[in-house]
Amino acid sequence: MPGKLIDGKAIAEQINAETVAEIARLKEQHGLTPGLAVVLVGDNPASATYVSMKDKMCARLGLHSERVNLPSSTSVGELLAILNDLNFKREIHGILVQSPLPLQISAGNILVAIDPSKDVDGFHPLNVGKVALGDPTGFTPCTPAGVHELLIRSGVATDGAHVVILGRSLLVGRPLSLILSQKTPRANATVTVCHSGSRKLAEICRSADILIAAIGAPHFVKADMVREGAVVIDVGINRIEDKVVEKGYRIVGDVAFDAVAPKASLITPVPGGVGPMTIAMLMHNTLRAAKMRHGIA
Repeated sequence: MPGKLIDGKAIAEQINAETVAEIARLKEQHGLTPGLAVVLVGDNPASATYVSMKDKMCARLGLHSERVNLPSSTSVGELLAILNDLNFKREIHGILVQSPLPLQISAGNILVAIDPSKDVDGFHPLNVGKVALGDPTGFTPCTPAGVHELLIRSGVATDGAHVVILGRSLLVGRPLSLILSQKTPRANATVTVCHSGSRKLAEICRSADILIAAIGAPHFVKADMVREGAVVIDVGINRIEDKVVEKGYRIVGDVAFDAVAPKASLITPVPGGVGPMTIAMLMHNTLRAAKMRHGIA
């Protein structure tokens, strides 16, 4: 029996509807419109596409949106000056710097320059620390937060479950391990974080009640790495050549979907699984940032 699909688009739409309703309340009762600024440095086509998607989502949900386009020759000092202005701009409650950045700009220097209370991407060290401590005033990175919401809203019980996260990046694997291992009713899992060099990797993955693939390698997770009835969450977004389709490429996940789906009880597709959740959580974080800055419950 093929695994039941977790529809990330539908769940993201639930969250977006909640965000729209709350934004309408803020406008009506407090005259407040949450604002998001996105900074794009350079002309990376994929980055430009992602930023355009965020612009459109802001317009659709009723957020104020500002986009700052900078040339690839932008210096660290120039970018820091722009971020400083955004930190003090009253209309802006969330700031996101689109990655990747040009080689002359260190991402680490940029992350710490964003006001932590406006760091809706959740990468400032202060917010990373708050996630580690289980402090609800921190911002969780959008993709891990989206995965957590997918599990909650799909009725997947994490309490006491063995979660294996394949991938240890600061973007997904490590923050997600902190979220799911917290002693809360919607987490409380036993979490194993592994990577491509882990010994007995297939055996570790087969031990998972919930297997989360975030390793950045197309079709890395094969059927023999998944036990019958496991929940499989595919975070991967990989472009592979396919001359049959019009674009000349296809987007696939880290999981060999056709082979794994029959063994899984629940599984996310790519595209249409985790991807829509990331933008939904970015909008949700921006809404939270506006409410916290103005002391609104």
